[in-house]
Amino acid sequence: MTDDLLKAALDAAEATTDKDGWAELPEGQALTLYVAHDGVALQVAKIEAILSVDGLVHARSSKGELFLLAQKDVFAVALDGGGKGASARKAGFLG
Repeated sequence: MTDDLLKAALDAAEATTDKDGWAELPEGQALTLYVAHDGVALQVAKIEAILSVDGLVHARSSKGELFLLAQKDVFAVALDGGGKGASARKAGFLG
């Protein structure tokens, strides 16, 4: 993952940076990181905060789990729960 991809994903999610440098997503939002290394793929879901330092991505989940990933192995990010341009869905039929 390039720094530009990470920045674009965090901007789209409207993340804010705390005093320790963690980019935290707004309440009710999460993201999924798609990672691959030596032909093995992994999805890291329900991430609420990210910190990128020295080629490592520190990803904190909604359950308090901490994942340490090589930034070069992350190839995509999916935003869950809103962000810029997302419209709220309502139950029932839209007319």
